[in-house]
Order: sequence, then structure tokens, then C-alpha cells
Amino acid sequence: MATLPDLPQTEIAIIDMTNAFRKESRLGTVKPNAALTTAARIFADYLAKTGKFAHEADGRGPAERVGAQGYHYCLVSENLAMNRDSRGFESRALARRAVDGWKNSPGHRANMLQPTVTEIGVAVARAPDRDPKFISVQLFGRPEALKVEFRIENHAQAPIRYTLGEKTHTLPQRSIVTHASCDPRRLTFGQLGTLQRFEARNGDRFVVRTRGEVIVVVVEHK
Repeated sequence: MATLPDLPQTEIAIIDMTNAFRKESRLGTVKPNAALTTAARIFADYLAKTGKFAHEADGRGPAERVGAQGYHYCLVSENLAMNRDSRGFESRALARRAVDGWKNSPGHRANMLQPTVTEIGVAVARAPDRDPKFISVQLFGRPEALKVEFRIENHAQAPIRYTLGEKTHTLPQRSIVTHASCDPRRLTFGQLGTLQRFEARNGDRFVVRTRGEVIVVVVEHK
């Protein structure tokens, strides 16, 4: 007779293993969130009942599903796993199978190691099959309340270029811009070889000047 897992215990184990993996990478832990958990549970049940398996299987994306549960997000990402074995699974063994699969997939691994996410929701559902088959949904989020707002002022004698995340911006001379960012860690000024890197905090003011041909950035904290 096949071994069947305790699904609530499997979900707890997935969260514990995820946080252990993040700790290995010197990242903060993620805490369970009720809205993310509900969104994960509804989607896991849907995938299990319909046999579909895709991030937009129900015609919506992860952000839409968590939004429907009242989660006001800054960042959202989702991992899915399907595990099947005629022998069944112990609870932690099923959790380990799902987590190891995500760790060994570059995209899923990146979701698990996002530095700025703070919350998690996990759900596991059994799918109809001759052999024990389980769908796991893992959601990561950073709430909108943790969005970081900061200002950049260009007092240099020419336009300046800076990069926030993956996007490069040009700020004209004597101009001011305000950013509200979900990932303020990757703020850089200058060019390759002279880059100045910052992690913005809420209320920071970045004043940019030039000293000769060198860009000088002064940070004033709120």
C-alpha cells in the first residue's frame, strides 16, 4: 500500500526547507502570509482537479490570484511542482522532492533566493491518479507597504546616468526625480570601472555632484 503524506506537515516542511536554503545564501527568512497561502491553496486545488499545470492555467497570473485575495503586492513570484510515485511519499520526503526540484531549476531557484521578498504561501494538493500524485504551489511576496521611496538630485554640470535594478536612467542637469522601488538594493551611479553602488532606504536623498570628471554622490538619510 502506498504511503500518503500529511499535507499540512508537508507544507510546513516546504517553508522550513526554503528558509534553510535562504539562510545558506545569507538571506532573510520569509514568513507565512494568510492571503498568499489562500491563493496558493485555491490554485493547487484547481491544478489538481483539472489536470492542468501552468502558471496561467486558470487564465490568470500569480499577481492576479494574490490580488484577488486582497494582497497588495510590491513583488510576487510563484513556483509549481508536480510529484508522482507509485510508492507514495512520507511528508518530509515529498517536501524535499519539491524543494530540490526548485533548487535545481534556475528560474525556480532565483525565485527562492530573491533577496527582497519577505512573505510566503505554500499549498499542496493531491491530484487524481492511479499512483499518489501531488501538486505544490509556492508563492513569494513583498507587500506594497515595504516599497521604498527615495529622491535623486542632479547638481552636477551635466546629465547623469544611473541604474536602478535592470533599468538605466538619464537625469538632466539641475533635475530631481523620485523613485518608489520594490528592489532598491541595486542603485548604481557612474560607468563601468567607477561604479558607486547603494542600497536605498525609505526617505533617502541622493545628491549628485561632479568633482572634475568624477561623480560624487552624497546620501542624506531621513
